[in-house]
Amino acid sequence: MTLDRLPDLDPAEGEVIDDELAVTDDVLVKVFALGPGAELAPHEHADATNVFHVLAGTVTVVRDDEEATIAAPGVVLNERGATHGARNETDEVAVLTASLCPLPG
Repeated sequence: MTLDRLPDLDPAEGEVIDDELAVTDDVLVKVFALGPGAELAPHEHADATNVFHVLAGTVTVVRDDEEATIAAPGVVLNERGATHGARNETDEVAVLTASLCPLPG
């Protein structure tokens, strides 16, 4: 038995693979694996805080009018209502989790 919920993810160039790691009444945690050149399109959660944890590789995080290159390990707080997304501008796979709390309605 293993407690690790992180699946083996190997996206192709331009591909985003996502999976739910934890879903409770309080929180949603998803993992995103971005192949080279892939993008998690900017979006918002009006009623939830979103926290990115960069686990592997490097992503360019977009939040409202800001952009920053975040290398693993890294953490980015996206406040409620902030438009946020990420893209992989490297030749390697990038992996990040996104935690939403409270669970969006």
